[in-house]
Amino acid sequence: MSRFSKLSHVIWHCQYHIVWVPKYRYRVLKDKVGYEVMKTIRVYAERIGCEVVELNVQPDHVHFLVKVPPKVAISKLMGTVKGKSAIQVFKQFPYLKKKPYWGNHFWAKGYCVDTVGVDADMIRKYVKYQERR
Repeated sequence: MSRFSKLSHVIWHCQYHIVWVPKYRYRVLKDKVGYEVMKTIRVYAERIGCEVVELNVQPDHVHFLVKVPPKVAISKLMGTVKGKSAIQVFKQFPYLKKKPYWGNHFWAKGYCVDTVGVDADMIRKYVKYQERR
């Protein structure tokens, strides 16, 4: 099996390591909230044509290793994933929205993104075994 994927006019392998945090980096991504975030990220990333390689939700941040087709902008992927997951979390856990410092924002502004090249296996293991460190 080739590491490359195909679209009608392109053969590609675009993999990204993305990290982002909840607002104020509060440790709220535990138990059911973390599971809901993980589920929502997978669903919406796949809906726009991305392939989740590895996903690790820690109490105060998310590590996301994803293959993104060249026709999808990283900003579109992150806008969709962060926006839809925030809506879903506030819908499932309304007590989070009642805290006065949250407002209508679940995630902090921005994210960190890095392209994955030859060291893909090392980064994949890092994301997968994040909580053991």
